[in-house]
Amino acid sequence: MLVKIPELLSGQQLDAVNSVLRRGNFVDGKLSAGRNASRHKHNLELDSDDETYAALNDVVMTRLVQHPRYLQTAFPARICAPIYARYTEGMAYGGHIDDPLMGSPQARLRSDISITVFLSAPEDYEGGELCITDSQGETAIKLPAGHAVIYPSTSYHRVNPVTAGERLVALTWVQSLVRRADQREILVQLDCAREQLAADNHTALAQVDIAYANLFRLWAET
Repeated sequence: MLVKIPELLSGQQLDAVNSVLRRGNFVDGKLSAGRNASRHKHNLELDSDDETYAALNDVVMTRLVQHPRYLQTAFPARICAPIYARYTEGMAYGGHIDDPLMGSPQARLRSDISITVFLSAPEDYEGGELCITDSQGETAIKLPAGHAVIYPSTSYHRVNPVTAGERLVALTWVQSLVRRADQREILVQLDCAREQLAADNHTALAQVDIAYANLFRLWAET
């Protein structure tokens, strides 16, 4: 299930983030890739030892982990330190699946959910679509700056070649309390039903509340 978070970052926050990124030290993205993914990866990533890294996280990650749609969709247990990636003309990331374990060796977590936060406006670059394949087929995603997309880490995906301009994104991974994507989707659907029933049908709402709580209890891993 693909879930979009519109306007995760405000215009002012985006300006601050991009100002910091312009001063950052970027290194070859292959350094953070697993053995298989490195064959397909051609981008640059902000050095996590760069002095600007913590300042970026104060804005981007703080907004993400507090956002209601993220919490309602991801059921987060742990979240990975992010990667800030840059794609310039000719750069791409070929078809791959994310590694099952992500993060630094000292803080590995199981990757259940992948998140991309778009930091560049679509008109700032050509190409560079994030293409995700699921049971419904392939979806090409190129969101406005400040928007984010959440999708299962089990999805086969790629970033199309950037043919002009510069694509900047923040990437992170979540270990969910609910490991399976189909179970998370059921819980999200029930949560949406609860919101729709809240004003009109209190009896039905109580029944859906019970189903949601008991399924979450059945599927949650702590």
